Parts: sequence; C-alpha cells; structure tokens
Amino acid sequence: MERRKIISLGRSSLVVSLPKHWIEMNELKRGDMVSMAVQRDRSLVIFPGKRRSEDRKITLHIDSDEKPVSIIRKVIACYLNGYFGIRLVSRNIFTVAQQRAIRDISRRLYMRIMESDAKHIYIQTLIDETKASVDTVVRRMHAIAVSMYRDALNSLRNGDVSLAKVVYSLDNDVDHFSFFILRLIRSVIINPELTNYVGLELIDCPDYQTLVHRIEQVADRAANIAKYTIMLGKARKEIPDSVLELTLKAGEEVSDAYERAVKAFFSRDVAEANKIIESQEKIVRLDQEIASRFFLSETKNVVLCCSVCSIRDNIRETMEHAVDIADLTIDRSYKAI
Repeated sequence: MERRKIISLGRSSLVVSLPKHWIEMNELKRGDMVSMAVQRDRSLVIFPGKRRSEDRKITLHIDSDEKPVSIIRKVIACYLNGYFGIRLVSRNIFTVAQQRAIRDISRRLYMRIMESDAKHIYIQTLIDETKASVDTVVRRMHAIAVSMYRDALNSLRNGDVSLAKVVYSLDNDVDHFSFFILRLIRSVIINPELTNYVGLELIDCPDYQTLVHRIEQVADRAANIAKYTIMLGKARKEIPDSVLELTLKAGEEVSDAYERAVKAFFSRDVAEANKIIESQEKIVRLDQEIASRFFLSETKNVVLCCSVCSIRDNIRETMEHAVDIADLTIDRSYKAI
C-alpha cells in the first residue's frame, strides 16, 4: 500500500496528491472532476469522474434463429452485472417466441419495456439500489423458502395435491429475490460506495452470495418434494405409512436445522452452527433407515419407487445446504474487523 503525506494548502485546507500512474490510467487531467465516498470503515474511495448506475447500458445483438433460452441467459447476465438498461436489437425481426421470452424475463426481473418494435426492444430496471437492504431482502427470501418447505412436507403428509401445486409455483418468487440480491451484491463489488446504503461490506459479499444460492437451493428442494407429491396424486399411489412417517420425521428435522442455520448466520452463533453440523449424522442414519424400510416392503411400483428415492434425495440435500450455511457462519464469525 502506498503512503502519502497530508500537506497544507492555504490557511485551512489539507490536501493529498493523487498517484501519477492512477491519473494516467484513468486519462484524467487538470480540471477534471472525481467522485469521493466515505466508506463504513471510515476509508475514502475516489472514483474517476461521476459514477452513475443509470449510465450503465448495454446493447445485445440477437440473431434471427437464436433460441429464446439463450436470450434469457444473456438478459439475466446483464441484469446481474448491474446494467440499468438493456437494448436488444434483432438482425432481422424478433420471432414471436423471442418476443415472448424477452417479455417473460423482463417481468421476472422486475424490469419494464420502455421501447419496442419489430427489430428492437429496450428494457430498464426501476430499482433504486440505494434504497435496498441486503439483510432485509435475504430474510424475506428465506421466509418464503421456509414456508415452502413446511407446506411441501404437509402436502406430502396429507396427500394434498392442491397445496403441493402452490408450493411448486412459489419457487418463482424465490428466484425473483435471488436475482435481485445477486445484482445488489455484484453492484456493491463494482461500486463500493453502495456499502453505505445496502448494509453490506465488501468482505461479506462472497458469504452472502453463497447464502443466497443455498436458500434458493432449499426452495428448489421443497418444489421438488411438491412435484413428487403431485406425481403420486396423479398416479393414485401412496407411500407406505411406516416409510412416510420416517420420511416426514427426517424432513421436519432438516427443516428445523435449515431455519436454525440461517438464524445462526445472522446472529453469528458459532455454538449453534456446530450443533447443526453435528446433527447431519442423524439425518444420514434416518435416510438409510428409510431406504431399508422401503425396499424391504412389497412395493414394486415404478412411480412410487422413483418418488420415494427422489424425496429422500431432496431431504438429504437440504441438510447439506443447512450444513453449508452453518460452515459459513463459523468462517465469517472470525473475520478480521
């Protein structure tokens, strides 16, 4: 780190000169403006010129035969990287499928179509990143994931296909939160000034990114359990009572461990995190018992076998996500301040 001395300029002004190589790298000259921001740790960040997220726009050129899923991936990538406006330009004209895909992903990302014709579409986000709190949004995302998991288990317990369908549909809401939070995290990395507004230090960004991915995966696991409940309902098949009872017991243990893991993350409770990690062995034993009990039964139906195996996998994987969050809690609790 380079050290520079504060010098006096006039009677009351104190100044520090800017490094010559930084001036040259950013092509600055006498009279140009720079922006400064005081960080939460009292450090000072200097930006070349005026940084405005609204200025970050990009143009995507779309081939006439480009698949809609490819366009969706490009739009998501631009959104996550903090672009305020995205202009899509077709080399010919947009197909109906391409237009439908662009409009669908715009709604999912809470972006609005501002201009549109046969050959170009301009979409922009209306989000004010300085008004967002990462902690608050993550907690809301987690609340949906927790409710999804509980309802998925209840739908499995009661064979409630209607409830399972609701759980399955809520996965999109979790995805919405995930996209938004990941955009915020990447924006903080691009523009450290945002740490003053969103309540997130740069060193916390990797931890929160992993946390968001794990919460999203827990919601996916809940949606998968609901999907197999729907499949069982359509096939009019029921899991044997002894197997169902054990499966629900494992699911409830895992749901509780996941909820405790997220609470421990925010409170930095290392003791609780260690308890969650140690409890994984119990879930492994329950999983093995479920497998033994089911395959010793006389059930040979393909749909039932597939459903039980998949539900087991999703419960076990949820426990792995809870353990990952607990590991994060321990790691971040000892970070240098």
